[in-house]
Amino acid sequence: MERLETEIAIIGGGIVGCSTALHLAMRGVPCVLLEQGQTGAAASGVNFGGVRRNGRALEELPIAARAFEIWRRMSELLGTDCEYAITGHLKLARSEADMTLMARHAEAQAAYGVRVEMLSRNALVARYPYFGASVLGAAWCDGDGQANPRLVGPAFARAAAKAGATLREHVRVASVIKDGERFLVSGGDHPDHRLEVRARVLVNAAGAWANQVAARFGEQADMQAMTPQMVVTEPCPYFLVPALGVVGGDTYIRQIPRGNIVFGGGYGDTALEVGRAAVVPKETLGACAIATKLIPRLAEATVIRVWSGFEGITADHLPVFGPSLTTPGLIHAFGFSGHGFALSPGVGAIVAELAATGHTPTPLGPLGIGRFAGKAIRSC
Repeated sequence: MERLETEIAIIGGGIVGCSTALHLAMRGVPCVLLEQGQTGAAASGVNFGGVRRNGRALEELPIAARAFEIWRRMSELLGTDCEYAITGHLKLARSEADMTLMARHAEAQAAYGVRVEMLSRNALVARYPYFGASVLGAAWCDGDGQANPRLVGPAFARAAAKAGATLREHVRVASVIKDGERFLVSGGDHPDHRLEVRARVLVNAAGAWANQVAARFGEQADMQAMTPQMVVTEPCPYFLVPALGVVGGDTYIRQIPRGNIVFGGGYGDTALEVGRAAVVPKETLGACAIATKLIPRLAEATVIRVWSGFEGITADHLPVFGPSLTTPGLIHAFGFSGHGFALSPGVGAIVAELAATGHTPTPLGPLGIGRFAGKAIRSC
């Protein structure tokens, strides 16, 4: 049995956990991160890769502001830009009701410093003539962008380790308790490789598995596991510079400079207990149909790979973020409901502030786990 004493223990090695570890290490605060698989390999590595504020819930925009500060200095912080590019983001409308909804949201976002331009059908196709007849207009945010999710999590992990954080992969947490003033976390899948960590603060960044950690301290979020599916095509002539989303969220599309088109839609089969998500071909075909209706020329592209992965989705589609209400020293950061990639670097910086000092200047508003207290809970 290996035993480690530290200040902060982090459960979960996605971007949130690894960014937390990096920002703690930069403060000189000892921390140990435990990840049941490989860092950056779950939701952090299999998502769409959009880095947007356009159309985001207002409750998340203060966190997005923190995150975008980090995205803009990614190369300086991590030694790599993770293919981050400011390409702009278009949110597409397929009805007049969608246009009205986006216009109202754009007005509300302006109070948070997010500039969004509404484009009519004529204005949109004048700039981007490849859209099909089903697209009636869009909301355009020129400061948004995209990055490669397969690079971001591992880059944060390497930077955290280099800065002095202790990261342990392939350690499945078996037990976590509050032992007096300190947390005791133990895990490991092999009898010869057991690990026990004692820490003053515990960060629950376990993604789709985070409710299992919260439950050990008498808390639960109304959250289920979801398995969004993704598709990538062969390289095609580069034409699609902005990242795209739609009102309703049933698809999202981007093209990388070497030509591959990445898009998502539909859900795979869930097997949370074994840690794998299986692709459902019918869902992939549905995503292809939606994408080609938006951009007809995509029908000429050949799909070369499909995949799925786990994410926790809450009933209100907002993350669970902030201190525990039952256990001093426990901080929750999970349930990002399929749109946490862009936020994650900033979430880590905020969690590090909370863990190290007990405070953050970033308002977290109604995102705490207490909003689910006393409600019927569906748990993944």
